[in-house]
Amino acid sequence: AIHDVSPATWPECRELVAMLDDAGAAPISLLVIPHYHYRALVLRDRAFVQALDARLARGDELVLHGYFHVDDAPPPRTPHAWFARRMLTRSEGEFAALDQHAAAWRIASGVEMFRILGWPPGGCVPPAWLMSAGAVGALAYGEHGFESVTIRGGIFPLPEWRFERTANLWYSPGTALRRAISMSAIRAELRRAQTTPLLRISLHPQDV
Repeated sequence: AIHDVSPATWPECRELVAMLDDAGAAPISLLVIPHYHYRALVLRDRAFVQALDARLARGDELVLHGYFHVDDAPPPRTPHAWFARRMLTRSEGEFAALDQHAAAWRIASGVEMFRILGWPPGGCVPPAWLMSAGAVGALAYGEHGFESVTIRGGIFPLPEWRFERTANLWYSPGTALRRAISMSAIRAELRRAQTTPLLRISLHPQDV
C-alpha cells in the first residue's frame, strides 16, 4: 500500500510505484487524499487523475485516505493521545479526534469525489490509522460503499466489523527518534508475521 497519494506527493509516490512495478508487486493499493493539507485538490489536477485512471486500469486499488490529512481537532490532553497524534504522526491523524458529524462530512465528500471521477471506493484507511469513536460511528452508519476499513493492526471487513489481525511493516525516517521507534515496531511486526495470514507493507512518500 502506498499512503498519502496526492498531486502534491505524486513525484515521490510515482517513484514508489515504479519500484513496486519493477518488483512485480501487483496490484497496489493507492491511498488517495482528495484535498491534501487544504492545498492540493485532486479534482483540479487532470494529469494526476489520468495517472490514477491508468493505475486503476492496470488493476490497482484506489482507497480513500481521509480528506485533508490534517489533524485540526483540539490538541490532545493525555500522554497516550499526545504520543498517538504527535509522535506516531506529525499532526496528520485527521480522524483521531473528530466527532461523528465532522467525520461523516469528510468521508461523504471523499466518496463524492470518487463518484465524480468514476473510481470505485474499495476501502477506507484513516490517516495515521487513527479513528475516534465519532469516526467509527460515521463509517458504521454512513452510506459509502466501502468494503473494508484498515487500521495499523489489521482490517475490519464491512459491514460485519469483524476485526482481522495482520502484520504491518511501516517506517518513519524523519528523525533519529522516529527511526528508532519504527525499527522497534518492524521487529515486533515481523514476529507477528510468523503467526498471522497477511503481511501488509505500508509505504509513504517520505520513504523514497
